[in-house]
Amino acid sequence: VTVDSASLTNKALELIEAHWLFGLGGDRLSAVIHPQSVVHALIEMCDGSVLAQLATPDMRLPIQNALAFPCRTMTPTRGLDLAALRTLEFEAPDLERFPALGMAYEVISAGGTAGAIFNAANEAAVELFLARKIGFGQIGRSVVAAISSVGVSPLRDLADVQHAELQARVSVERCVC
Repeated sequence: VTVDSASLTNKALELIEAHWLFGLGGDRLSAVIHPQSVVHALIEMCDGSVLAQLATPDMRLPIQNALAFPCRTMTPTRGLDLAALRTLEFEAPDLERFPALGMAYEVISAGGTAGAIFNAANEAAVELFLARKIGFGQIGRSVVAAISSVGVSPLRDLADVQHAELQARVSVERCVC
């Protein structure tokens, strides 16, 4: 399990990606906790039905599908044994325990360089956690502090992204010192 999975930052980044990829507002995006890691995507259709992409708990297949779209290709992963799975469980995430998910909606709403700041601050905080310089709970607080201290600006070009990333990393480093 990666640090970003444990903090649900991976889900936060997926919400932000879905916003940009599909042009959806935060009000049309949500995440649920699915302990079996078999459902990789859910899409609610206009008639209320839900389509799901299910596969073994291995990200190689969903990534392959995205890269090969619209084609389907053979995969090295094993097939999903639905009989062995028996049930699918879902639960609402606790936004107090997993602040990254709440931040994702703020990033979507803010636009501009907010996504670059969020991502870079998270990467910097995770590096500090892995180096045992901060605790796990400080990752999210460091990201929130970076977004506040750096401030979101319009996104015009790659230089804006690079500048925001650098400022976010410096902000996280300053919080530790």
